[in-house]
Amino acid sequence: MNNKVIAISRQFGSGGRTIGRLVAEKLGIPCYDQELIEKISEESGLCEDFIKERGEYASSGNWLANAFADRDYYGHSVQDDVWFAQRKVILELAEKGPCVIVGRCADYILEDKSPCLRVFIHADMKSRCERIVEQYGESNQSPERRLRDKDKRRAAYYNFYTDRKWGDMKNYDIALNTSSLGIEKCADIIASIYNS
Repeated sequence: MNNKVIAISRQFGSGGRTIGRLVAEKLGIPCYDQELIEKISEESGLCEDFIKERGEYASSGNWLANAFADRDYYGHSVQDDVWFAQRKVILELAEKGPCVIVGRCADYILEDKSPCLRVFIHADMKSRCERIVEQYGESNQSPERRLRDKDKRRAAYYNFYTDRKWGDMKNYDIALNTSSLGIEKCADIIASIYNS
């Protein structure tokens, strides 16, 4: 693979999705986020809502118990089917040309597919709380609890399928804090590194 790909992992509410779109606009390349969900749905035959919730997040409750429950004769679960479809789609998109891929363990899937710039976006709790309330509105659950739940489920999924620790900086080429740098500056930094 000779195409340059940017794989963006992010904490929930840190602005990673927005940064992915901005970087893609600045570089004139496609960004796959929601489009990725659509393609995985087509590949797997599962509905987009299921992919959206299960293609990056462990199910609620005891993730480890759920990971080994409801397996078919060959030992596969529906969650595994999502993973295999997701992996196939990400590899195909990376082969097609330069792009930005947001989430879905793309940093791991494309690890050996050089060149791939692996980015982790994070922010402090206060900034993330403000962002999710602004973006998604209030809910009966506190913003802090929503963030912790999403991050915990995202980490469990990532750790299970990659056998690595989600958010561990040695898995990424660069980590950016949107609380101190801002969304636009983070996008500029990534675009600049990509072009260097």
